[in-house]
Formats: sequence, structure tokens, C-alpha cells
Amino acid sequence: MPLFSLTRTVPLPPDEAWRRLTEWPRHAGAVPLTRVRVLTPPPHHAGTRFVARSGLGPFTVDDVMEVTLWRPPAGDAGGMCRLEKRGRVVLGWAEIEVRPGPGGGSRVVWREDLRVRFLPRIFDGALERASRLLFGRAADRLLERP
Repeated sequence: MPLFSLTRTVPLPPDEAWRRLTEWPRHAGAVPLTRVRVLTPPPHHAGTRFVARSGLGPFTVDDVMEVTLWRPPAGDAGGMCRLEKRGRVVLGWAEIEVRPGPGGGSRVVWREDLRVRFLPRIFDGALERASRLLFGRAADRLLERP
């Protein structure tokens, strides 16, 4: 099960970085061939559930996620969101942490422990490299766009 971590330092204040990273439908614009559907009413909180469906035609995979920790940044305190992956194929968890950074900006840490059911462990290295690239680009796009 690949575990990886990405860190970004951005000139956005923590509340804005948090907003951009935790507006789940925005992830569809940052991850190729993906649609996101939120299953619970707003506002987001622990218990929010959503599905990221990735792929084309009959070759799609649903990444079903539930927010299990929701602590937005407040003042000088950083924020943390933890997602549990509850699908049939994509399993594991993700954490998004947003802390105050240099010059009024933010430091973002995205950690993910990803498992794909039925995928042999021999592919863990390739899955980790591909995930790091995909989620790194997604984080960059989410943090760049308003």
C-alpha cells in the first residue's frame, strides 16, 4: 500500500488554500477524466460523503470518500481534513493539512495511503509514482485557480 506525501508552499492565506482544496467538485477540474458528486448537503463537515468517478465509458472507477475529520484553519491554528476511501476498488485514506506559512501564505501537506483492491503489491512502486504525479498536479491546479 503506497504511502506518499506532497508539500506545497503558496502565497494564499490558510483559509483560502483550505477552501480551494476542500471544495470537492473543484477536484474534477484538476484531475483528468474525473467527475465529482457530493452525496451529502452542504456545508462540508465530518460525515460529508462524495464520489470521484474517473475513467472513460465502461472503464471507470469510483473513489468513494467520507470526511472523518474536519478542522478548518482558524487564526494561527492550522487545519486538517481526513478522508477515508470507502469504495469497492479504491481504498485507504487521505489527509489535507493547511498551516500558516511564510509571509502570510500557507504550507499545505497532502498525505495519501492508497490501495487498489486486486492490484498485486508488485505494482505498489508504480502506483505510488503515478499517484504522486497525479495528486501533485491536482494540488497545484487547485491552489492556482480561484
